[in-house]
Amino acid sequence: MLRVGNCSGFYGDRFAAMREMLTGGDLDVLTGDYLAELTMLILARDRRSDPATGYARTFLAQLRDGLHQALERGVRIVANAGGVNPEGLVAAIRDLGLTSRIALVRGDDLTERAGPLGLGSPLGAHAYLGAFGIARALESGADVVVTGRVTDASLVVGPAVAHFGWDRTDLDALAGATVAGHVIECGAQATGGNYAFFGEIRDPVRPGFPIAEIHADGSSVITKHPGTGGAVTVGTVTAQLVYEVDDARYAGPDVTTRLDTISLRPDGPDRVRITGVRGEPPPPEVKVSCTSIGGYRNAVTVVLTGLDVEAKAELFRRQFTAACRTVPAEVTWTLARLDTPDAPTQEQASALLTVVARDADETVVGRAFSEAAVEVALSSYPGFFSTAPPGRAHPYGVFTAGYVPQAVPAHEVVRADGTVERIDPPPVTRRLEPLPGPPPGDPATGDPGPARRLPLGTLAGARSGDKGGNANVGLWVRDDAAYRWLAALITEDTVRDLLPEAADRPVRITRLPNIRAVNVVIEGLLGLGVAYHARFDPQAKGLGEWLRSRHVAIPDALERP
Repeated sequence: MLRVGNCSGFYGDRFAAMREMLTGGDLDVLTGDYLAELTMLILARDRRSDPATGYARTFLAQLRDGLHQALERGVRIVANAGGVNPEGLVAAIRDLGLTSRIALVRGDDLTERAGPLGLGSPLGAHAYLGAFGIARALESGADVVVTGRVTDASLVVGPAVAHFGWDRTDLDALAGATVAGHVIECGAQATGGNYAFFGEIRDPVRPGFPIAEIHADGSSVITKHPGTGGAVTVGTVTAQLVYEVDDARYAGPDVTTRLDTISLRPDGPDRVRITGVRGEPPPPEVKVSCTSIGGYRNAVTVVLTGLDVEAKAELFRRQFTAACRTVPAEVTWTLARLDTPDAPTQEQASALLTVVARDADETVVGRAFSEAAVEVALSSYPGFFSTAPPGRAHPYGVFTAGYVPQAVPAHEVVRADGTVERIDPPPVTRRLEPLPGPPPGDPATGDPGPARRLPLGTLAGARSGDKGGNANVGLWVRDDAAYRWLAALITEDTVRDLLPEAADRPVRITRLPNIRAVNVVIEGLLGLGVAYHARFDPQAKGLGEWLRSRHVAIPDALERP
């Protein structure tokens, strides 16, 4: 068995987690995921300003204390904290002065080749590398492995490949480890963090970080250190399994994992066993994260209090438009009716009206735009005030996904002794084909009996997030009868009805009966990605909770938790 822990789900996660994981119990490998689409843009901008930066500096600060502990305990560390400058992070770790063997995985950076590769002219273009470079680094004796952009799951799959000696033909084992990696890569989200039924978690204040106990066949047990907060249950693991996925085929550079083959079962307190995962050859192309500056953005929010909110909003819209001396390329208005009648506080009696402008020219959406709100301040609706003084425009980012053949990235390992090994692409690939999913639940199986309109979340949990400009919502329930009802309920029409923002968007639905889950993808809901700020919740983190709050007809016969 290989015990792989996680101490970071994003750049900015709990700083003390590395120490907690190293001192809380036994581990073989400690991983950290520091990269996301927005993070890659932030790090690319950092490095443009200062070529010595571009990596996750919090990881370096964690290592000042944690590396000594890891070396004492024989725990090896694997992290993608190198960001867009992994060589710079390796040099900075060496400057810490501890005797350690540090290996580098490189080759993801395609920025200088982006144009000829048909990726445009992005600020950064980074391929999602696989696990075999990490495996070779560990096999060479590295204490610390630093990578740039690899798939999140590769941080776990790589150590498993090195430990068990898997090769590229061990597709089921690779797929099983991929699932384990996907579960733990977001840190405490697997141990009760951001959990729909958080009221059931006995100690939710400070969840422990997760551990995957991986076995030679690729099966695993998800757990955590004893005595830590949070919980590991079939529910918390299911919630993470349906987070930021597309359909039943979870494509990666080393294996395409069949999410519809996963089996979960309890394995004791705070232990969930994952078995049965099947793998297929990976696709012939790898995904490339392309980040660029899309233009400039500015926003003004004014507060509308008390009576006649709609009329006040319309008056301000007309006045602001007339006063604005520039005409931005894109202007959007949003009225958030947060007010309640006869409110006991002024805040509860207030709504928010926001105008957002975007343009390629910074001056068009700069102070000339935001100061239009000031000009009408004494001649507008009664009770006028804004949430902030007029501000300048800020650049906004755009994320796009590109694809290149597997052999294009120069996937290499630089060992601690300076020698370099090239990692060959997988010899067998298979193009992704649409996978016929199981049909919706059959509503003709009989009259479900009396039903009441209740929040969907009465029965269903959810977790949601972003995949570029698309939003994903994974829904799950806890027994077979509820799953039959959920699978019949969640159709494209139902999604568009419950989430009006999706009314004119393509909606894709994947049913995963093995884990009693239904995954929903709403294409284009997030515009051009998180940094574009297309909506109030730009990463769709709360989208699942909104969906759970919508009322649907729930049969009385279904057992409620």
